[in-house]
Amino acid sequence: MKTFTIAIGSDHAGFAYKEVLKAALLADGHTVRDFGTHSDAACDYPDFIRPVAEAVARGEYERGIVLGGSGNGEAIVANKVHGVRCGLCWTEQVAIWNRSHNDGNVLSLGQRTLTESEALAITRVWLATEFEGGRHLARIKKIEP
Repeated sequence: MKTFTIAIGSDHAGFAYKEVLKAALLADGHTVRDFGTHSDAACDYPDFIRPVAEAVARGEYERGIVLGGSGNGEAIVANKVHGVRCGLCWTEQVAIWNRSHNDGNVLSLGQRTLTESEALAITRVWLATEFEGGRHLARIKKIEP
């Protein structure tokens, strides 16, 4: 299995799953940097999600994972960063399409919408899926001129 450098971040509503994913990713041999938050105390998700997205966009990390209650706000923030293609994924199949069709480099997950085992399975399949290129590459190039 290929290993990646991964930036990870969450707000309070995604904190518990962030901790679970971080431990699993490290156990799988990935290099992980936690951009916070570091507790389940209420906080503002952009403060932790934007730095993850910016680090991925700068090329400091190969992939990023962001978590919140639903994952929607986190995906919105990440996608404001030039060079990021963040997908909110709720099934393994959606994660496969995010990578294979959209070359997603940031994954967004909602702790309130998934079980812990679903979040872990989605993350692992997302990391294992390659971008197909081909006809999808032309589409990706149209996203950011």
